[in-house]
Amino acid sequence: MKVNPVKFPALIAMVCAATPALADVTVTFIEGAPTDRFVIAATDDCLTTPSRITIDLSGSDAGLVFDVTAQGAGVEVFQPFKLVSGAQYVAKASPLTDGATRITLDMRAMPAGAQVAFTTDLDDTIGQREITVSGAEIAGATMAVTKGFETGVAAFGRDAVARLASCPR
Repeated sequence: MKVNPVKFPALIAMVCAATPALADVTVTFIEGAPTDRFVIAATDDCLTTPSRITIDLSGSDAGLVFDVTAQGAGVEVFQPFKLVSGAQYVAKASPLTDGATRITLDMRAMPAGAQVAFTTDLDDTIGQREITVSGAEIAGATMAVTKGFETGVAAFGRDAVARLASCPR
């Protein structure tokens, strides 16, 4: 089969556009009232050995913070950290203080297709100081997976999802 070299780049672009973005680990932020939810999904074999996952809000567009107590940096409603699914895959979660911008989960081996979800409350510290957080406001926050001495980092997009396409080995 002959391929017209002029049309070849267009063919590549069409194939790439039709191919879903692959990822080893995704973290999705789901805004809710009164609780917000994070879902960590192992879409490949990345988490089949112990690892550490860190969610860092410090780079978020809205200056997001965890609002886990009635006092401190949050607005009105607060929610403490609570594992709601996949707790068997979490060995330890770092203590979460009110106004913190980072949480770390030490993970046990987690098979491909498994999920961990936790709830808490996020509030913005820039702009309107609203109690609801949109997906666009978490853009710029990061998720990192550390295994041994290697770390892979992915930023949350305006769709409120961080996708790590290449897992540290």
